[in-house]
Amino acid sequence: MHFEHNEKTTTLATQLNAFMQEHVYPLEKDYHSLFSQPQHQWKTPLELDRLKQLAKEAGLWNLFLPEEYQPYGAGLSNLEYAPLCEIMGRVPFSAEIFNCSAPDTGNMEVLAKYGSQQQKQQWLTALLEGQIRSAFAMTEPDVASSDATNIETSIVRQGDNYVINGRKWYTSGAMNQNCKILIVMGKTDADAPRHQQQSQILVPMDTPGVNVVRPMSAMGYLDEPVGHAEILFDNVCVPASNIILGEGRGFEIAQGRLGPGRIHHCMRLIGCAQRALDLACERVSNRVAFGQPLAKQQSVRESIATMHCQIEQARLLTFKAADQMDRYGNKVAKDIIAAIKIVAPAMACRVIDEAIQMFGAMGTSQDSPLPAMYAYARTVRLADGPDQVHMMQLGKSLIEKQAGR
Repeated sequence: MHFEHNEKTTTLATQLNAFMQEHVYPLEKDYHSLFSQPQHQWKTPLELDRLKQLAKEAGLWNLFLPEEYQPYGAGLSNLEYAPLCEIMGRVPFSAEIFNCSAPDTGNMEVLAKYGSQQQKQQWLTALLEGQIRSAFAMTEPDVASSDATNIETSIVRQGDNYVINGRKWYTSGAMNQNCKILIVMGKTDADAPRHQQQSQILVPMDTPGVNVVRPMSAMGYLDEPVGHAEILFDNVCVPASNIILGEGRGFEIAQGRLGPGRIHHCMRLIGCAQRALDLACERVSNRVAFGQPLAKQQSVRESIATMHCQIEQARLLTFKAADQMDRYGNKVAKDIIAAIKIVAPAMACRVIDEAIQMFGAMGTSQDSPLPAMYAYARTVRLADGPDQVHMMQLGKSLIEKQAGR
């Protein structure tokens, strides 16, 4: 086993760190104030658009797409991308600057892997260029959506069209003014075998009957300018050619999408946790209580050491999962993907919470990035499948493997 990244990764990491230092960290303090006016709430700031162009010119663009999707992506493996994604994760909004933010990454992967040539020409090219944004509509308020077979939104064939009816929420990305396309998961045949009932279909945001009901907050954050929308689909009619891969393939597409999506969240959360630890170390070195810096308190030193150990454990497990995905494919690596999806978000919650404790009141305020980081980490314990589902499936798989010996 090798514990050093290759030259391509280290070169890109150096460039990415320099870009973050020069352009992103200086913007962080005032970033959320850019959305204080209603007319700006769901609009990507012009400053981010400027940084996107700089990132594209620097070759720091579409880093997430592996070599199999060339010429669309940067040609990196999952293992090569992991430390870069971690760097972006240190400032949660920064991934958009490099066209590496969810849900666009997952949607681009779906279109690159499963889309028709027409679908790629119409939507993938614009997404790869960063000209538009997108959203993924799967979760529903009335069913336990962690079991995707529960999805009730109907997709009914009528001649040369499909008609869609249903209600979705936490449709990430749909509030953004530049969101032009939705990938919607629903049922095309309720009588088919359980995992062949679902389909995924492309729905332009401006299609009549697509009604954005409200933005959904996550842990009190509206996540401007991206947002998480509740959407009512009321007799939405789109061409039959908008179906992705064919009827009954929705569950298959979802499984293919979620492997990379899950590990990308973990990579970003390791960046969040490392940033929280770095900030905590700086804080305890400069903050005096009971006559001496907090850094001299034994309990603080123990907490810092534990935080470091937890981050390193999760980082190594993430690298191993990424390596197995590269070597054997997402399906074979599903157990270790489940493991890191269980470990990384919970680890980030613990580490960020400890950092908040060391910051005191400031750690809960708008003067610190820690609250938004914690909200993100806590939300990811549910996103792309809650902890309990991953633990249930991983436990089942491990028991079956042992029984098969």
